[in-house]
Amino acid sequence: MPKHSTPGHSRPALTKTQKFSIAGVATLGAAALAFSLVPGSAEAGTQNVSAAPVAFKQNVDAQQAVEAGVIKQHTAADKQAKDAVAAKQKADADAAAKKKAADEAAAKKKAEDERKAKEAASRAAARKPVYANNLDGWIRQSLDIMKSKGIPGSYEGLHRNIMRESTGNPNAINGWDINAINGTPSIGLLQVIQPTFNAYHVEGTSTNIYDPVANITAAANYAADKYGSMDNVNGAY
Repeated sequence: MPKHSTPGHSRPALTKTQKFSIAGVATLGAAALAFSLVPGSAEAGTQNVSAAPVAFKQNVDAQQAVEAGVIKQHTAADKQAKDAVAAKQKADADAAAKKKAADEAAAKKKAEDERKAKEAASRAAARKPVYANNLDGWIRQSLDIMKSKGIPGSYEGLHRNIMRESTGNPNAINGWDINAINGTPSIGLLQVIQPTFNAYHVEGTSTNIYDPVANITAAANYAADKYGSMDNVNGAY
């Protein structure tokens, strides 16, 4: 009696040989697929590897550029600092040189001024007259003082009156005339009383009424005031 197939199971069952065949085909297909993928993956890896050195080189170049910029900045800063130090040193040296020159010029001027002052003093000393300590010297010294003070009088006028009043004795004293009676005797070369000497004393001469030059000069000053000049006096005055 023919066998009937069970409903829902119309596909025939695979034999054992067929199963092995299918497994082999699947294995071969997987192997082929794997082979086909491996070269692609290898190429992509190669591309990634080849791109990596380029990116690394770019990073190195950028880093080197930054470092070069920093070094350049530092070099410029160092140069600027050195230039500033050199400029200050030059300014200090110039100032020191100017001060030295000014000090030397001042010292030279001072020495020159001192030399001129000494020369002037020497010339003045050489020109300063030396008066003899006698009647002639006293009269001549008095005349020079009178000239400097604007007091008129001549050698002849002074000498004439001195000889009449005291005969040239600077210590002469009149103890008998009215002045002596009044307690103020006439004294010295030109017989001057103390009040008159005090009133007509000439600055720069001695305050001692017995001093010959002071006595002559005060008497000449008094005569100039009362008579215009000692030259106009020819008797008691």
